[in-house]
Amino acid sequence: MSGSTASHPEPADRMKGPVIERRGQVTEGSTTDQRLLDSRGPTDWVHTDPWRVLRIQAEFVEGFGALAELGPAIGVFGSARTRPDHPHYAVAEEAGRKLTEAGFAVITGGGPGAMEAANKGACEAGGVSVGLGIELPFESGLNQWVDKGINFRYFFARKTMFVKYSQGFVVLPGGLGTLDELFEALTLVQTQKVTSFPIVLIGTDYWSGLLGWLRGTALADGKINASDLDMMVLTDDVDEAVAIMVAAREDGR
Repeated sequence: MSGSTASHPEPADRMKGPVIERRGQVTEGSTTDQRLLDSRGPTDWVHTDPWRVLRIQAEFVEGFGALAELGPAIGVFGSARTRPDHPHYAVAEEAGRKLTEAGFAVITGGGPGAMEAANKGACEAGGVSVGLGIELPFESGLNQWVDKGINFRYFFARKTMFVKYSQGFVVLPGGLGTLDELFEALTLVQTQKVTSFPIVLIGTDYWSGLLGWLRGTALADGKINASDLDMMVLTDDVDEAVAIMVAAREDGR
């Protein structure tokens, strides 16, 4: 239209560690994890990686300091792509609410989708709603329902906080990130790197295929033990999932 200036969509907000960039301040480029793990050349790492240790150390100090007095907490994993009108969103919200009512803080990855729903349920129930975010090129930071949030540059620092401060895990339908979190928790228990904690998968239709493959292929071929499958409970009942977490707390695990 004559005499007007065409509008252009602003770039999405971007979190870079604890720093948020918006509008004209958004910068492009790789993530901190990517720069750490990329191959740079024969000697470049000698000059850059030792200095990264200070930043990595700072992330651990920040995380430990923020969560040291959190109290009993449950990690809730699930897809960032779960839409608010999807049934999985309502289940995640219910899980966050009922875990709070049972006396737990709720820890999620702080993103959208199922994570947002669990944080919302916890927040609206008056509980402690925690988000442990991660620097990603396609996510804009912590969701609005996070009351205590930490945004990490390094996945391994973030994962340490999940394991250290969660007494159990509720796993909702999700993609690669959720699978990574699930199998890391299982591996830590299997290898006795951590004291055993309850892991509950919610969504029998969604998870049955994966468990069927583990049983029919991995177990049948001797790649895992039957006891490894016993580390997980599959259910559609949020109340059952919460009861398992409460029972583990009362058993002192």
